[in-house]
This record gives sequence, C-alpha cells and structure tokens, in this order.
Amino acid sequence: MTSNVNAVVDTGQPIRRPIDLRDTLRQMLAVLEDERQALAGLDVDAIMGCAVDKNALCGRLDTTALEAIDEECRGLLDAARRVNEANRRVRNLIAANVSARLDALTGQPAIYRAQVPHARISRAR
Repeated sequence: MTSNVNAVVDTGQPIRRPIDLRDTLRQMLAVLEDERQALAGLDVDAIMGCAVDKNALCGRLDTTALEAIDEECRGLLDAARRVNEANRRVRNLIAANVSARLDALTGQPAIYRAQVPHARISRAR
C-alpha cells in the first residue's frame, strides 16, 4: 500500500528546477493518497510509514529554490494542500470517535471539553 519514498528522496541536493519539484510533489501526492487509504483501513503501520515518508519529502521540499516554482508546481502544491487537509480532518474525526467511545466506557466527560462554570448574576444591594 505505501510507497517507500525514503529510498528515492535525494535530500543532498537542493531543488532548483521545476521538473525536480514536480517529481517531489507527485511523490508527496502519492504518499498522501497512501495515507488516505491507510486511514480508511485504520492501518496503523501504514499510517506511521506515511508519516515518515511525508517528513522526508518535507525535508526535500525545504530545499526548494523560489525559481523552481512554476504554474504546474503551484497546481500540484494546491492539490497536496487539499489532500493533506482532507487527511487531517479524517485523523481528527477518528481521534474524536475514539475519545467519545472511551468517554462512554468510563462514564467520564471528555478531556478536551472546557468545563465552564455557570455565570452567576446577582443584584447589587
């Protein structure tokens, strides 16, 4: 399911050409798609593998020279942002579901909910 990006990511050389940036962004999109599938299947090992691959690709993207970003790269960047955001939402939904189930089992309120005391308004005497 997951592609082992670490084997093909060259972190030694900065990205100076659009073709190199496009290749890296396509790899990122592939990893993000793998992550989506891993999240759908609740495959923890694959999710962790994707996290490692995304980190390696982010390290590679950090070396990008501004002149390497062309219109096609901007489109790939936008696509990667959208898929990453969708995956983030799925991760948050899974975490919220787990929290709700744990709370239901223990009968305790959620940890992340703010416990705000009711305001008391009294008349001045």
